[in-house]
Amino acid sequence: MKLVNTSVKRPVGVIMIVLAVIALGIVSVRSLTIDLFPKIDLPIAVVATSYQDAAPQEIENLISRPIESSVSSVEGIETVQSQSQSGTSLVMMMFNNGVDLDQALLDVRENIDQAKGFLPQGAGEPRIMRFNPDQLPVMWVGLTGEDAAALTDVADDQIVPFFERQGGVASVSIEGAKEREIQLILNQAALQQYGVTPQTIIQSLNSTNQSSSGGVVEKGNKDLELRVTGEFESIEAIEQTIIQTGTGATVHVEDVASVEDTYKEPTSLTLVNGEPSVVLSIMKKTDSNTVEVANNIKEGMDEIKGELPGDVNLDTIIDTSEFVQMSVDSVVKNILIGGAISVFILLLFLKSIRATIVIGVSIPIAIISTFTLLYFTGETLNVLTLGGLALGLGMMVDSSIVILENIYSYRKRGYNLVESAIKGASELAPAVIASTTTTLVVFLPIVYVEGIASDMFTPLALAVSFSLITALVVAVTLVPMLSSKLLSKAMEDEEKGRRYWFNRLLERVKSAYKRVLKGVLRFRKTTVFGTIFAIAGSLALTPLIGAEFIPSSDQGQIEIRVETAPGSSLAHTESIVEKVNTSLGDYDEEIETSYVSVGGGGFVGMGGSGNQATYTMQLVPANDRDQTTTEMVQQMDQDFQDIAGAEITVSATDSGMNMGSPVQIQLNGPQHEVLNEVADQVISQISTVDGVYNPESGASDGVPQLTITVDQEKAAVYGLNEEQIRSQIQLQFTGQMATQYREEGQEMDVTLLYPEDERSTISDLQDMKVQSQSGAVIPLEEVAEFKEMQGPVTLTRENQQPQLNVSSDVVDRDLASVVADIETELEELNMPEGYSYTIGGQAQDMAESFSDLALALVFSIFLVYAVMAIQFENFLFPFIIMFSMPATVVGVMLGLFVTGLPLSIPAFIGIIMLAGIVVNNSIVLVDYINILRRNGMDRYEAILEAGQSRLRPILMTTLTTVLAMVPLALALGQGAEMQQPLAVTIIFGLTISSMFTLLLIPVVYTFFDDLTRKVVNRKKKEA
Repeated sequence: MKLVNTSVKRPVGVIMIVLAVIALGIVSVRSLTIDLFPKIDLPIAVVATSYQDAAPQEIENLISRPIESSVSSVEGIETVQSQSQSGTSLVMMMFNNGVDLDQALLDVRENIDQAKGFLPQGAGEPRIMRFNPDQLPVMWVGLTGEDAAALTDVADDQIVPFFERQGGVASVSIEGAKEREIQLILNQAALQQYGVTPQTIIQSLNSTNQSSSGGVVEKGNKDLELRVTGEFESIEAIEQTIIQTGTGATVHVEDVASVEDTYKEPTSLTLVNGEPSVVLSIMKKTDSNTVEVANNIKEGMDEIKGELPGDVNLDTIIDTSEFVQMSVDSVVKNILIGGAISVFILLLFLKSIRATIVIGVSIPIAIISTFTLLYFTGETLNVLTLGGLALGLGMMVDSSIVILENIYSYRKRGYNLVESAIKGASELAPAVIASTTTTLVVFLPIVYVEGIASDMFTPLALAVSFSLITALVVAVTLVPMLSSKLLSKAMEDEEKGRRYWFNRLLERVKSAYKRVLKGVLRFRKTTVFGTIFAIAGSLALTPLIGAEFIPSSDQGQIEIRVETAPGSSLAHTESIVEKVNTSLGDYDEEIETSYVSVGGGGFVGMGGSGNQATYTMQLVPANDRDQTTTEMVQQMDQDFQDIAGAEITVSATDSGMNMGSPVQIQLNGPQHEVLNEVADQVISQISTVDGVYNPESGASDGVPQLTITVDQEKAAVYGLNEEQIRSQIQLQFTGQMATQYREEGQEMDVTLLYPEDERSTISDLQDMKVQSQSGAVIPLEEVAEFKEMQGPVTLTRENQQPQLNVSSDVVDRDLASVVADIETELEELNMPEGYSYTIGGQAQDMAESFSDLALALVFSIFLVYAVMAIQFENFLFPFIIMFSMPATVVGVMLGLFVTGLPLSIPAFIGIIMLAGIVVNNSIVLVDYINILRRNGMDRYEAILEAGQSRLRPILMTTLTTVLAMVPLALALGQGAEMQQPLAVTIIFGLTISSMFTLLLIPVVYTFFDDLTRKVVNRKKKEA
């Protein structure tokens, strides 16, 4: 080949190109974004809307339904879900894969704008957002001290602006802060005495607290702008605001209300390691490096600590970059170990340091070049792209081994260095290109794979492909050039090698293989039937292996959800949290940090609840504790059973690739009440299934509420309507913001409130005085009826129909087996007419991903055959080579069964990769048999000679590939669980397939050769 000839004769040019590639690679790796997992592209949009003080039923009917109807017509929407809870509506749109989300969001905005007219007056402006996993915080920082108000000021004034200036930081949000508020506590008696209504006070405050432009006047040759200022400059100014009474008299605000400079009543509480704190959550920019952002924040913390007051402490609570860094470091370590193993195998076989250098140089060049290509394709440096490098490590040297072996053989025949390099590389370059191409084409069907499987498969496929392409270029250029310079002592090394112990061992292996090969050629039918029996036996292991979606990593993060009785106060929930803290004292050595939010939470505007608390805990690294995170979760769950008064759920969390609940049963039907009853039945039914852990319904117990029904006829007698009565009730029991007060650049609400002792009990409500427009004052109970009942917490809908989810974790069993048992249990459940269920969550994602990957596997096999048909210019020989694929099933199933790993997406990807890898040895073997036969050798002798001749390179390529993956298969280090099934699949699949290749392929070759002869002879006779 011309490329080989040029590289050998112009070594300086090759060396300069290599150096340029290395330099570019070093620059690229410094610029690559480091993250735990690849970017997950979720085509999801969210519309959040508020409607103050409205009940969930009202939110559903007045807000959620109109928005659902308006967005359902947007092209590309797969599912529309809504959640309606007190005061807020959340509508989530999931689009089909491949939809242009930017265009879809524009369509959603147009439809929402048209639907605004149907929303009730007072509803908040709908917020339309793109859901992005990168919006999750990368770091939580705790601010502790004596005074929560002072902490809030420090956070707002110093820390948040400082952190937001750090490189890569998108935003910083505060939780647990105290918000300053000017409260006007109304005096009922004074209001009635002066004939002043709260609405009059609000109007007076708003009209006074204004500044406006008054035009322009001339002064000489200048125009002076006129500005009328009237904004409040002090609290006293608010107190002295003049109010006009109905009789024309004037009073001041202080005459009818006491003005208090205080803080809003807290609706949530944050505790860090048991102490009240202000917590800062830090989000990174989408294209920023997680590790780099975290390092910038930590450096910034060291810088700003000296500027904080002495009693204020700033500490890291949770740093997700630590696990990212540990995971990346462990994969890099596995790459180095795998590389060292590969070099050792080469040295063992080649018996020459020079020859080992010739081949081993392809490894660093391929890796560095891959970094460059990953950078220009926009991929990140994560456990999957690095795992792809680790997996491709052993395969990188395959092409170089085959080329060097042939160059070596020419050298032994007496050719000089340059001739050996040119002839040896040119002769096998086409076969090497074909074998590499078969490995690469298996990744082409990725275009048919969608969703999570595609997001995971694509970066790994690119990393492997880039490394193999680079290794191939090195094999046909750099290896021949180095061989022409470094293999001058080949004959001397060969003489020494005859006394080498490993060489004698190889001779024994060759002799044993020759005997076995003769045996299988003698008993060809037995060999074929034995192979079929082995494949059938391995497939019988499938039920014992099971399946799961994605292997979970022990990231050491635990979430504890505490839920007290609906309607419980914040103080009561806090008392339960204290009991949980006491119980957690037994785990002090395992818990690094603990952060709990009481009454907080909520998603994009969905408020939390005072009866809920959520712990986020970071454990010490897995190497420093005796139990896994899952074992600790189960132990904690048992300990918390003794705490009465709350439902406590413990679960392990995944900060990187959170795929939702393993099992999610979606119940659909026309009525929410019936769905609640069905959900209880489902939980009872599936709780008996082995492996189901913490099944729970998405429906919460009803919140106790007092329903006020206005008698419109009676209200009309007093000149009142329902809206007027409702606004007065809201003002009395919730308060109303009148205006805003600005002080030193800060804005705070000025809120009208009644005294707490006038808005606490049911009798306060019944005795409440409602004022008509004429000034008449009547008790509320005169025009309204009161009824106690249970109100729903959250109402959910999917595709404009009520829906309720029952979710469950899975422990000690594989997901597929658990789902199969759950489906069996649900079949016995008598669902009411009009109600149905579907299995969602990870179980659904797993089924869809497996289906897509199975289709990709079929296309991959076809493409492999097509490439070989082009290479051999023959349809028969590729068909013979393809018989090495079925035998791979034996290795895959045996490997998963022995290691106790279920079939998962990484394992499935490994099977697809094997479709391109296992044929390489067969290509080399069949190609050499054909070469020998063309040179006049008998078929039987050609098979024996080719088998013995190709045994050494086949063993070398197989061992370098297999042993380089052993560190990954052992899951050494943090985060290695993701690549473990993939590595195990390739190790066992390639090992067993290589054995069948050396024995089965020659047998199949003879069968088809006999068949070809019969067909040819028959045609000759017919002619």
